[in-house]
Amino acid sequence: MSAVSTANAAHYVWGQQCDGWHLLAGDDLSVIEERMPPGTAEVRHRHERSRQFFYVLGGTAMLELEGVAHRLEAGQGLHVPPGAAHQMRNDSGEDVRFLVISSPRSHGDREAVDG
Repeated sequence: MSAVSTANAAHYVWGQQCDGWHLLAGDDLSVIEERMPPGTAEVRHRHERSRQFFYVLGGTAMLELEGVAHRLEAGQGLHVPPGAAHQMRNDSGEDVRFLVISSPRSHGDREAVDG
């Protein structure tokens, strides 16, 4: 085993020019570091099985959870239980970097929902 970082992790681009790095990609546990440029957002959705924890590393994020907007600063996080509709947004003027920890992994367990 060797140390993992955004320099050597599998990278992907999603949404509106957002970046993701799979730091850990297990079936039972997923850890992804993501970067969202200013003015970007993910599609509002829910996961049937996956429990997630969003933890902001830098910048200010807005995480809407079941209709309630939560402003998250660096060093703050929020739990999203299975079945809860949510959407991460960057309404600020700077990049937001955060971790998304999912158990089990959320890929393949996503359903878009109306806002």
